Amino acid sequence: MTTTAHLGANGSGPAASDPDEAGEPGGRGPLRGLAWLVWRQHRLFFGLLLAAVVGGAVWCAVLRSRAGEFIASHHIEGCSMISLVPRCDGTQEAVTEFRGTYGQPLQLAEMGLMLLPVLIGVFLAAPLIAREMEAGTHKLVLSQSVGPLRWLAAKTAVPALVVLAATTVLSAVFAWMWAVVGDEVSGAYWYSTLDFAALGPVPVAYSLLALAVGVLAGLLLRRTVLTMGVTLSAMVALQGGLKLLRPYLMPVVSTEFGPKESAQLPDNAWGVGQGYHTRSGAHLPDTVCQSAGNYEGCLRSHDVVGQYMDSHPASHHWPLAWIESGIVLALTAVLTVIAFRVMRRRYG
Repeated sequence: MTTTAHLGANGSGPAASDPDEAGEPGGRGPLRGLAWLVWRQHRLFFGLLLAAVVGGAVWCAVLRSRAGEFIASHHIEGCSMISLVPRCDGTQEAVTEFRGTYGQPLQLAEMGLMLLPVLIGVFLAAPLIAREMEAGTHKLVLSQSVGPLRWLAAKTAVPALVVLAATTVLSAVFAWMWAVVGDEVSGAYWYSTLDFAALGPVPVAYSLLALAVGVLAGLLLRRTVLTMGVTLSAMVALQGGLKLLRPYLMPVVSTEFGPKESAQLPDNAWGVGQGYHTRSGAHLPDTVCQSAGNYEGCLRSHDVVGQYMDSHPASHHWPLAWIESGIVLALTAVLTVIAFRVMRRRYG
């Protein structure tokens, strides 16, 4: 088999090797051939990702331990600033102190996991193929016995496995920490933008999507900086769009309140709508009498007998997370198939 030249890890300088003999001496072990070359080319980012996993795990472990001790010593588990739970009476000062001490470190962990897919897309996925196309080194691959589809498979499979492992560990460690410090006591509820994006399968799915977006954009645009910008824009748009879709992924639970009842949901319920309900059971928006001169008369004319609130209870968290992650992974699969079809159409 002839020799294929590849750029080094920093994009400057060739690193020539035979794909089937690339493991000499570095190819000894589980990685050989193309897989070893891909690992070598992107070992810097993989190393940074590993460091992020270790650092994130330590951060979450320390935060869990210290925050857990505070919660236990002040007896504020499940208490919020304004709570309906009788045992939480008189704990407002302790909850305020807890949030002032541990709120910011918790938000940093949440932001890290929410931004991780974007960082993976911009700094790993975007240059993955675009740099090869821009430098012209992909032409060398096409002249070898290593086919373009096999090359693309290796270029995407190794990063995908690393990203899958790293984000799974980070998400699991964060969930382990969040089980102690999340929800009412910290004010970091499961449905908030940061928490939902950091919990369970969501960051894992979005990280794989970012990889697929960057690879496809690189194949189509063939310019590294341009691909990075497009990947960033695409991931922001996709995350924002699915956030808007999130409340509608499952039917809401509608709770009706009588005329003398206080319309208030449990602390961990995600309220997504409210209004008035009539004697016949019809629901009216809360703006129906907003501009009426006689507000009470307007309500009587509509036969309003109370208020209603639509919400997703805490039990909807994991179903919503898995549904959204399923949508994201389906989109990832579609983009990956398109990338291979583009590669086949252009290079055979």
